[in-house]
Amino acid sequence: MAEVEVLRAGVLAALGEVGAGSGVDVVGRVCRACVRLLPVDGAAVSMMVDAGHREIVYASDAVSTALAELQFSLGEGPCFEAYVFGGPVLVPDLAAGSPPAWPVFAAEAAAQPVAALFTFPVQIGAVRVATLDTYRSTPGSLSPGELSTALQVADIAALALSGLRAGGGRWLDGDGRWMEGAGMRYREVHQATGMLIAHLDLPASAALARLRAYAFGHGRSLLEVAADIVAGRLRLDEAFGGDSP
Repeated sequence: MAEVEVLRAGVLAALGEVGAGSGVDVVGRVCRACVRLLPVDGAAVSMMVDAGHREIVYASDAVSTALAELQFSLGEGPCFEAYVFGGPVLVPDLAAGSPPAWPVFAAEAAAQPVAALFTFPVQIGAVRVATLDTYRSTPGSLSPGELSTALQVADIAALALSGLRAGGGRWLDGDGRWMEGAGMRYREVHQATGMLIAHLDLPASAALARLRAYAFGHGRSLLEVAADIVAGRLRLDEAFGGDSP
């Protein structure tokens, strides 16, 4: 049996076992297998609804985590392109030129040991719910066979994500739609966005844009700024009052 089919069978078995662990654990198994099966150095799965609702489910290493956080902080990157258009985003040589859709992310990602990016949409049935993001430290394209394997792994990631429909996480409802659940990394970002919506009477997209602009302009992570707002360490009227974010 091919290793990708062994992975699929293992995910199915884990999801069927009582007390086998959380869906996050199963997603982690898929990410680690992705690194073994493909010529990539790291992989992450992030759930998405739109540019304002994204959560890292699992990242195989620190660079994958940094890339996922950078994309959410900036609101641009290959994950958003793959999610919106529903197809793979393949960048075999990031240094060859900044993709026009996300130049700021490409410039910021250059600080990481990343030379190539390959991102794939993840769907549960007809609902697009996540992306599988991979990178490697050397440039080069995926072969047709490797691309086929990557698409199969993305399908298995969708299967693994179905384990988040139950238990303590409750990240997905019975129809595969995303919902807020325990342990989400960006919970405080969503809370801070809600506070800005109420304080400045902004639509959600504009409130999140304010947060992102403030974080980028002050050289801080979106997570740090959101945490300060929720804890009351950063006053909304001082940071976001007036016409400037």
